[in-house]
Amino acid sequence: MTQVTYFGHSCFLVETLGIKVLFDPYITPNPLAKEIKLNIIHCDYIFVSHGHSDHIADLEALAHQTGAKIVGNWELHSWLNAKGIMNTHPMNIGGVWDFGFANVKMVVASHSNSFPDGSYGGVAAGFVFQNEKTSFYYAGDTALTMDMKLIAEDYKLHFAFLPIGSNFTMNSYEASKACELINCKDIIGMHYDTNDYIKIDHNQARQDFRNREAELTLMKIGETKLMSPLGLSI
Repeated sequence: MTQVTYFGHSCFLVETLGIKVLFDPYITPNPLAKEIKLNIIHCDYIFVSHGHSDHIADLEALAHQTGAKIVGNWELHSWLNAKGIMNTHPMNIGGVWDFGFANVKMVVASHSNSFPDGSYGGVAAGFVFQNEKTSFYYAGDTALTMDMKLIAEDYKLHFAFLPIGSNFTMNSYEASKACELINCKDIIGMHYDTNDYIKIDHNQARQDFRNREAELTLMKIGETKLMSPLGLSI
């Protein structure tokens, strides 16, 4: 089964087929994740949806610590290479690559993008992973977009990570509509409660999904869940 650990905000560690994949590392600046120490994190890959500081604050430190291959858009690849971090794999929207443990497609995310130094960050993205054990979607920061419907035409998703905090991304109501577009009923929420701009009503968020016969999981920071082959958290 696939294992998911939450490190706060939009940062998750997913283990599938023995490979550990970290998403959007933002831990040390997050007061809600103060109990999480970077030195406990081990990963084989780091996938980055975009370059805003609340998604890459710990990227360079973890790149050096873990030696993980970093996957993101061309601009991220070039930006890191210029810093001497060379273990990178560039992608762009619509591209698919077989990483051995999974085929991964980079998909549209409707969001702005730049690096903390103000330089151009290219296009924000999400990722769809597929292997013989699971298929899941990491949306990154995004608004609700009809492009999501295309995912359901090519993938049978077991679960998905969707932003629900509003203000910078879609809210829980729009994310519940997204779960219909992607034809996925098991959703793990992200990008909420980290600061005052994105605080949510947890009960209302869960109800938004129940209204569409879907389940929203709001993980505790540091919590690990196992996802069954059908995607249902246990």
